[in-house]
Amino acid sequence: MLQIASFFLSIYLVLAALPGAAMNREDSRAALRVQWQILGGGIWAHRDVEYDIIVLAGQSNAGGCGVGPVENEYVPTALVQLMPQKPNFLGGFQIERAAENKRSSDKLPEGNIALIFARAYIEAGLLAPGRKLLILKAPAGGTGFLKGDWGPNDYYYLNMLRMIDTAMALNEGNRIKAVLWHQGEGEVIYGATQEQQTANLTGFVDGVRAYCGDPSLPFMAGNLVEEWWTANEAASLPVIDGTRAVCAAVGSAAFIESDGLTSNYQAVGELSGGTDPDTIHFSREALYVLGQRYFEAYQGITTE
Repeated sequence: MLQIASFFLSIYLVLAALPGAAMNREDSRAALRVQWQILGGGIWAHRDVEYDIIVLAGQSNAGGCGVGPVENEYVPTALVQLMPQKPNFLGGFQIERAAENKRSSDKLPEGNIALIFARAYIEAGLLAPGRKLLILKAPAGGTGFLKGDWGPNDYYYLNMLRMIDTAMALNEGNRIKAVLWHQGEGEVIYGATQEQQTANLTGFVDGVRAYCGDPSLPFMAGNLVEEWWTANEAASLPVIDGTRAVCAAVGSAAFIESDGLTSNYQAVGELSGGTDPDTIHFSREALYVLGQRYFEAYQGITTE
């Protein structure tokens, strides 16, 4: 009976997140708490933990598809937790210890910028005693603005907001610290103009900041894989220049360069289980460097 009640409440929360729904974020978070109190266990077990929250969004390079050898490999720790973007069958999310994914085809570990950002954040002493860090992993491969994925009424954007609501509903002491964004390959493929990219990404940044109630929430976006975008320069530059312009205009933001960072193909050659050569995805080593660059940019934003 409790599971049935929770199911219908989950359906209500999904409908409430749709465009034009009347429920605001505070109502949504209150409803989530009611759901968790009914069921107990699961994500509700994290209600006594205070989290610094990192929102990770975009497409596959944000999710992390890079393979190959690295130095100083990321080691999972109880201090860094992760919320995957796929809800369970009841429409809710779960929290698990953050770790690198393994490729389904060959079980190779895949790097992730947010894991390296999190490690650097802790090593810099920014995580207060007694707190943990939570990564909201919202990216999805192949998504984009022109495809209808990250606009204010689109599924992945709304799903990201539901993840934010879930994290913030758990504990009043939870705080969103930054948004890490990496996306643009889809816009290049679909022929986005600089004006389209500028308008779409500005809308994204403004929307997330407004929803989080923080007009100065740090936002960072990274450049595309150098090998790939230089081979597609005419189509890539409008998207890159649009992204760079947004980071310069919205305040408390930074554009992260990808100079010198390798693709999967440059790092390991042809891979099984995918389209070869893989020049569109950063190698694992490159994602480690990129994650460190994101953190250094974050430090620059927060210490200005």
